[in-house]
Amino acid sequence: MSEDPEIAKIMQKKLEAMINQKPQPKVEPGIIDLNDSNFEQTISSENLTLVDFWAEWCGPCKSMHPIFESLEKQYPNVKFARVNVDQNQNISTKFAVQSIPTFIMFKAGKIIDKMMGAVGAPGIHMICKKHSN
Repeated sequence: MSEDPEIAKIMQKKLEAMINQKPQPKVEPGIIDLNDSNFEQTISSENLTLVDFWAEWCGPCKSMHPIFESLEKQYPNVKFARVNVDQNQNISTKFAVQSIPTFIMFKAGKIIDKMMGAVGAPGIHMICKKHSN
């Protein structure tokens, strides 16, 4: 079976385009549970990191969990992470988290955005789109 020269040209162009494509920052899939030992390292990367500050007893926090989990898959260049404020009071105090849920977007260790309340999918979409571009 011989290969059509036109198909070979198309395949070569596609291969060259793939080779020359600028790599996107890679983020490990899944939501990261943060604590005192991994918080600074996680937020200090150049990747965007969206942190959900929550508590087990908080109804609005619980309602946001499935939304947060589903949207994590839609933004592969954003790390999604959680901080249980009852178990990690030092972290929540450091960032003046006074109501929960609170969502803070970090880049290179710096706060670049913050939202409070059960903002739903539209709120998470907004903060991710705003900083992903």
